[in-house]
Amino acid sequence: MNQEAVRRPGGRFGETTAARHMRDLDRSEALRLLSTVSLGRIVFTQHALPAVRPVNHLVVGGDIVVRIHEDGALGSLLAPCDVPGVVVAYEADVIDPVTHLGWSVVVTGYARVVADTDEVHRYAYLLRPWVAHPVTSALRIRPDLVTGFRLEADPTRPAPALRG
Repeated sequence: MNQEAVRRPGGRFGETTAARHMRDLDRSEALRLLSTVSLGRIVFTQHALPAVRPVNHLVVGGDIVVRIHEDGALGSLLAPCDVPGVVVAYEADVIDPVTHLGWSVVVTGYARVVADTDEVHRYAYLLRPWVAHPVTSALRIRPDLVTGFRLEADPTRPAPALRG
């Protein structure tokens, strides 16, 4: 689909939004952008099917840290420490709903339980829970694959005039 011929909220099909283009992000810029927001979505396997949950996160030393409670859906990711980890994806974005400009980042890697009790307590303090569940664990996602893009206004192409 032509990205200029998109439907505007409340508009007619075929009306166009401002001209824009997509620029790929390198790893360091993608992780920097990820560290500017606190909300993302973790994709994992639950009962052999893909599952997605919104969570808050921190970026610590290039890793993504999320806190979990054992009886929640993410409790299935609490593998024993001797297991190398569970493959997950993590996605966060900031896209303006009107202009459709912004960015999106996806990280794929192994999630491992944070074993150090002091680290878990530090992350529990820094990552405020959304509900009043006791949070006893944290996951550290080590990014193996980092992809992302930025949707930017295209200064070389003026936005077409809207038909009234």
